[in-house]
Amino acid sequence: MRSARPGFVAIDFGTSNSAVALPQGEAGVRLVELEPGQPTMPTAVFYRADTPPQQLEAERLYGRAAVAAYVEGTDGRLMRSMKSILGSSLLDQATDIGGGRSVRYRDVVTGYLRHLKRLAEAEAGQPLQRIVLGRPVFFVDDDPARDRQAQAALETAARSVGWTEVQFQYEPIAAALDHESHITREQLVLVADIGGGTSDFSLVRVGPSRRGRAERRDDILGNHGVHLAGTDFDRHVELAAILPLLGYRARRPARPGETAREVPSAVYFDLATWHLINTVYAPARLAELKAMKAWYADPRHHARLMVAVQERLGHALAAAAEQAKIDVALTGSAHIDLQALEAGLAATLREGQAAAALETDLERIVQAAAETARAAGVAPGDVDVLYFTGGSTGLQALVQRIAAAFPAAQQVRGDRFASVAQGLGLHARAVFGAAH
Repeated sequence: MRSARPGFVAIDFGTSNSAVALPQGEAGVRLVELEPGQPTMPTAVFYRADTPPQQLEAERLYGRAAVAAYVEGTDGRLMRSMKSILGSSLLDQATDIGGGRSVRYRDVVTGYLRHLKRLAEAEAGQPLQRIVLGRPVFFVDDDPARDRQAQAALETAARSVGWTEVQFQYEPIAAALDHESHITREQLVLVADIGGGTSDFSLVRVGPSRRGRAERRDDILGNHGVHLAGTDFDRHVELAAILPLLGYRARRPARPGETAREVPSAVYFDLATWHLINTVYAPARLAELKAMKAWYADPRHHARLMVAVQERLGHALAAAAEQAKIDVALTGSAHIDLQALEAGLAATLREGQAAAALETDLERIVQAAAETARAAGVAPGDVDVLYFTGGSTGLQALVQRIAAAFPAAQQVRGDRFASVAQGLGLHARAVFGAAH
């Protein structure tokens, strides 16, 4: 007989992708089909430019449909990486979405969560008022106040769409719970959860005798993380392989008796940062960039830059960088078609170039893994398992670098996009009880 208690759900609200888990049977969980045949969905929202203000909520596109509308050239505004703005001053700022309309970034987050709630309730066939939300070890590095602010903002958004009980669990710990459901002996597991926005590590004691307990604090031996991951990799790839063709690090015309200086870099950093791309399209910014034509020794650089900003190609360039990163990981090189900027224009990214571009970030991530073990008082050789999850663990160079720091550990690959949601669902069962 169904309990009268409100239903519950678990959500992995990711920087790049999101997933939703519901209880199933006596002890299991199942992922909600968020799009046809897909248990995960890009964390993306698209506003059509011609949508009347009173229909903004109903007319939004989400996930793959949002990305497709943008790629197909539909007039409107795409927003991704909304999780990145939690804890930042941008959260309460409004951003232009065309037609004289604007929307607060906070409302974009709220609307996306409301959409996930509707999908989950349709699947569950009942209202869902209790939720476990995943969170990174650090929303914001080295700033506890802003980190608390980020979690509070996410909780406020969740409550505003109808969840009355809100719990949080660290995403890498959720991944450890997913791993625990498949093992037969106790293990020390270092979870590497490397997604779109953060690289999080947790050292967790797991085993059959611990499975299903609501309180697992004593099993969490250490956690650490850095605000570096897939979107940062994409940014570095774009700066290394694409934006130099638009004048990044190019020189100004030399003046008599002076060494030629670089052109200003701010516009290129913004073009390579998802949540800042649209700031480049502001009329005042466009006028400023047009006026900089004489600053470029090579006029082709300025011409390509102006095409990128006037045609609003920033997100397309970022997507090209992301695909190049994936292609290099798979085949060792990538061909980047840039004909939208100039007929016949292309760039090439090779494995060595990508490795050099990412070196600083990879080293910081490996150090975060090592620091997690040190903080727990565990020697690297005592770690039984390295459990990899998150979309960016598809980058083999990163996995190899982490594994080298723990040479005795078995490498286990979780579902890169769904293991956190599944673990959050198991935690939700333990916290809220089996009744659903």
